[in-house]
Amino acid sequence: MNDEINYESNPLHGLGLQDLLTQIVDHYGFDLLYAYLNINCFKTNPSIESSVKFLKKSDWAREKVENFYLYQFKNLPRVSSEQFAISPRYRVIPEGQTPREPAELSLEDAERMREKQAQKAAAYGKTKNYRR
Repeated sequence: MNDEINYESNPLHGLGLQDLLTQIVDHYGFDLLYAYLNINCFKTNPSIESSVKFLKKSDWAREKVENFYLYQFKNLPRVSSEQFAISPRYRVIPEGQTPREPAELSLEDAERMREKQAQKAAAYGKTKNYRR
């Protein structure tokens, strides 16, 4: 029996950070990436080179971009909570799930998403303060 996990099913397998970023910037652009990911390297003097440099230093930002690549650009179904705890590069994509066309995203959708997140955060903050 072979206990090795086959990570080759993951679209990130063998894909460099610069290639990944080039693909999503060519498709969505820096404005949309900033709107969805809220990472400053996509807003202030954005370039592929400076973004790659920042993402290599910041694990949290790189994982955020890799998640965006997998679930927005490659449009894969969401993973289980067990797989979500694993870094995107090491997730196993179940057999039969293949990348699809990139999701259609807009700045308006990003704004609605941010408003929804702000409301959840405010509700959580109120609940948290209430318990004290």
